[in-house]
Amino acid sequence: MGISQELKEIMQQNDAVTLAYSRYLNYLPRVVTPDMVNDLVRECHVDTHEAYLSLFSAVLGWEPDENPEHRALEHRYLRQGLRCLNPLDYKNDPYCKIIRFPNQKNGTWEFKESFYAPFEPFVCNHPVCTDKFREIPQIGYFTEEFRFPAVLENGIEWMTVTPNEIETMREPIANAHGRVLTLGLGLGYFAFSASQKEAVESVTVVERDRRVIDLFNNHLLPQFPHREKIFVVEGDAFDYFEKLSPNDFDSIFADLWHDQGDGLEMYLKLCRIERQNGLKNVDYWIEPTLLSTLRHLVYDRVLQQPDNARLQSMRIEEMLSDKFLKNLAPDIRKA
Repeated sequence: MGISQELKEIMQQNDAVTLAYSRYLNYLPRVVTPDMVNDLVRECHVDTHEAYLSLFSAVLGWEPDENPEHRALEHRYLRQGLRCLNPLDYKNDPYCKIIRFPNQKNGTWEFKESFYAPFEPFVCNHPVCTDKFREIPQIGYFTEEFRFPAVLENGIEWMTVTPNEIETMREPIANAHGRVLTLGLGLGYFAFSASQKEAVESVTVVERDRRVIDLFNNHLLPQFPHREKIFVVEGDAFDYFEKLSPNDFDSIFADLWHDQGDGLEMYLKLCRIERQNGLKNVDYWIEPTLLSTLRHLVYDRVLQQPDNARLQSMRIEEMLSDKFLKNLAPDIRKA
């Protein structure tokens, strides 16, 4: 089993782009202002998106006009994944139209309104993985301020209703049917959306923190049109999951993590329980992103142990596929 030079280059580029984007989004998210974009539009006679894309490249430290490598990265990643979003597509979401959020606090938890500034970039969907394993981050921005609700613990956002949450929950919501179980409450977006469906009989939510449950029950649940379908259980999600039998629920959705940084270990643990208990129809929030993280771990393992007999028996392309990674996940004890 050999690793082609093309695959090596693609995986290296994936890492480089992820690192560059992370620095921008985490440390300099509001460095580009509308005045900067408008000045570039006037000076260079380009449209708003092209101006912002150029400024985005500059923040990353890329010089596509002088550096062929940077030009290739801009073409293969930034131009394929950066998009201007329409705020109405999300403001008209049923949850966002119906639910009103009071500024409330319970212990270390609180409801609070947050916002994206104009031209502030953010992850807006799962990364797109090509057939050659080029992983293209999906980055969105608005040209105007965009406000959204958030639940915070100790001042840190834990759950929000942003374009990313809405987009990455579309498939699990579409799959919800019959008796539904969801692990993790947050702002109740999944529970709300699933309960709106005629095909959903009930939604059981497992949440361990009583303060979050109280905030939800007192301020959000009364606004849900189909609140009679929703049952909140106080308890540990893993303990609850471990006791499940295949016929207890018709569909399950797990949403216990903030992002892939804290989510991979929990995802792998849940996958082990899913297999052990013979559970079916289980969806995991941001699973494509979690599989991307796992893909890089597997790739690094192959590089470190190229002579391993088991590894040599398989094609690297097979080992990096989503199908293989999903089957592998329950066998991994520690990422």
